[in-house]
Amino acid sequence: MSTAPTNKSPHQVLLEAVEAFLIKHKMPDYLFGRLAANDPPFVYRLRKGREPRYALREKVWKFMREYRG
Repeated sequence: MSTAPTNKSPHQVLLEAVEAFLIKHKMPDYLFGRLAANDPPFVYRLRKGREPRYALREKVWKFMREYRG
């Protein structure tokens, strides 16, 4: 098992986590955006390269940790 650090940006790490969450929970991207960020096009914008601020990233991570679907 490799413990080498990754060179992924916080944006890339978040995007990959969101994409995995959407698949796991069979949730449409607009619904995730509305529930996690109060912004239905959040995932679309994230895919297009939007760099959310720290507070919003933390809000989204918290949503994914606590989601019970």
